[in-house]
Amino acid sequence: MLRWMLPLLLATTGAAQAASYDFLAAPQVDLNRVYRIDKATGEVGACQYGLKDGGSVGVTLCYPPGEGAGAQPPSEYGLIASRHEKEGGVFRVDQRTGAMSICYVLNETVVCTPQAK
Repeated sequence: MLRWMLPLLLATTGAAQAASYDFLAAPQVDLNRVYRIDKATGEVGACQYGLKDGGSVGVTLCYPPGEGAGAQPPSEYGLIASRHEKEGGVFRVDQRTGAMSICYVLNETVVCTPQAK
């Protein structure tokens, strides 16, 4: 292999493996929660602001992926919020297959229903 191609190959491989995320606020108007999705794997997490006892600065509370919210088969995933002002969850959509699932926080983790069409 030509020596000049090796750095280019390594840089391209690293870029292909880098995660790309989308973020979406929960549609519930009195909830300060933001969901995060890995666009390639469909893994979903969430974070929100929390009050800290005795301090003026709060904390960021994050919820890791739980049941159904972990990595899915490789595809192109996104998040869509319903327009329901009392809905705390979001839809995870597979933009290649059209499959959807609902994701929300339950017992300190993000969970998602099985994907369906």
